[in-house]
Amino acid sequence: MTVSIGRRGAIAAAGAAAMPVAASAQGADPRRGGTLVTLGATTRHVNPAIQSGTPAGIPGTQIFASPLRFDDKWNPQPYLAERWELAADGKSLTLHLVKGAVFHDGAPITSADVAFSIGVIQKNHPFKTMLEPVETVETPDAQTAIIRMARAHPAILLAMSPALCPILPKHVFGDGRDILTHPANTAPVGSGPYRLTEFKPGESITLERFDRFFIPGRPYLDKIIMRIIADPPTQLLAMERQEVVYSSFVTTVRDAERLAKQPHIQIIDKGFEGIGALNWLAFNTARKPLDDKRVRQALAYLADRPRMLRVLQGGKVPQALTPLHPGSALYTTEVNHFEYDLKKAEALLDEAGLKKGADGTRFKITIDPIPGTVEATTGIAEFLRGQFKRAGVELELRVAPDFPTWAQRVAGQEFDLAIDAVFNWGDPVIGVHRTYLSRNIRKGVIWSNTQSYSNPKVDALLDAAASEPDPVKRKALYKEFQQVVVDDVPILFLHPFPYTQAAHKGLKGLPTSIWGPMSPWDEMYWDAADRR
Repeated sequence: MTVSIGRRGAIAAAGAAAMPVAASAQGADPRRGGTLVTLGATTRHVNPAIQSGTPAGIPGTQIFASPLRFDDKWNPQPYLAERWELAADGKSLTLHLVKGAVFHDGAPITSADVAFSIGVIQKNHPFKTMLEPVETVETPDAQTAIIRMARAHPAILLAMSPALCPILPKHVFGDGRDILTHPANTAPVGSGPYRLTEFKPGESITLERFDRFFIPGRPYLDKIIMRIIADPPTQLLAMERQEVVYSSFVTTVRDAERLAKQPHIQIIDKGFEGIGALNWLAFNTARKPLDDKRVRQALAYLADRPRMLRVLQGGKVPQALTPLHPGSALYTTEVNHFEYDLKKAEALLDEAGLKKGADGTRFKITIDPIPGTVEATTGIAEFLRGQFKRAGVELELRVAPDFPTWAQRVAGQEFDLAIDAVFNWGDPVIGVHRTYLSRNIRKGVIWSNTQSYSNPKVDALLDAAASEPDPVKRKALYKEFQQVVVDDVPILFLHPFPYTQAAHKGLKGLPTSIWGPMSPWDEMYWDAADRR
């Protein structure tokens, strides 16, 4: 059987129901015009084909279009591909592109651009497993791209999503220059609903409506200004004073509760199901003494995560136990919970030959928290410093001035411990494998296997799960994977992020698909009474 989905959302498969194309979620009468001032993040460029994460991904999904987009029920929807067919054996995906779609410079979008973009992503994106099975992309005509794969790929449709598969213009990026340093990364030509008009690193990103966008009538806003405010308290003040009217990622319960008290602000808790964000403590397993599993396990027993969450998050955020987000259907709790145990931790450290010195200290290590709110970054580091000290481990806090500085340290593997926020990205093949496969140890690439973790059993389990079509067998493989990784402790899992969106009540059509703010904002608009 071949599955075919067309622009009206009908799925041609036995017993399948029709899927309506996503409409504006918060209003039936969108109005055109106005400016949106939102919070952005420091980023070196805005090309999500070569970098993951929100700093490049949020503006990138407005600038570049992708083959597919998804609704809030995990259903794929047409975007640059007006219809598509996934072969019964799962080894080929045929995309039929929208006719008449053009890039921001007026050049037509063709299948050659799709093939070029997939090649760029395969070679340069940190998610190596996301498109790893792809062998070729055939282009029988200008509107048809056939993705041929060596094996069935359970995540191929998700991999066609906005933040994961931006379609780049080959005539701009394929000029022979190194894609990683290409000048178009900071002044791109895309085909998304908005075009970049100004990029001031560390200050702001300005986007304006693309009038020849291939979805008639969209987008609705005239302009989007992403203000880069590094200090979280200042971000909250900007929202309260209406200097900024949209915060796409509110990361703590306390911040959401504070903003909800403002009469002009609405809090939306939908739109993060596919992202699956986890906060965790990463260990550089290539550095002594963290190369010893007993040392990593000892630090896990010292962490006392339930108490940490009570202190920092008011007990309103659950504990994370494994590499998979608790919301995943593949998640298991049948792992070592590493409940706080000082005696067990000290015994493991003694066994590893790390005895206390005359001053009571066993060894010293550093911790690099990703820039963000205190509750999810420096607060955790300070808490862990006190916990580790009980067993004679000295923890030095290194606070980076901005995200690029932190990313350079972690990607360059110039760290001992790092607090990191990492996404599952809907399917483990996309967002989980990258962190644990030994072949994805890539110095200089953030959100790859920066822990230098290597376990042949884990490699084998993930490779088997990547192409296993039987959901029961696949779940069993991921259960064993979780058990092995949790016991090895290349990472100590802290908590899922309680992400919400905060917006002015006059702002409608907020992105509430599974990708939330990592989706196109073409449906957002101002209510007539609140036109900005």
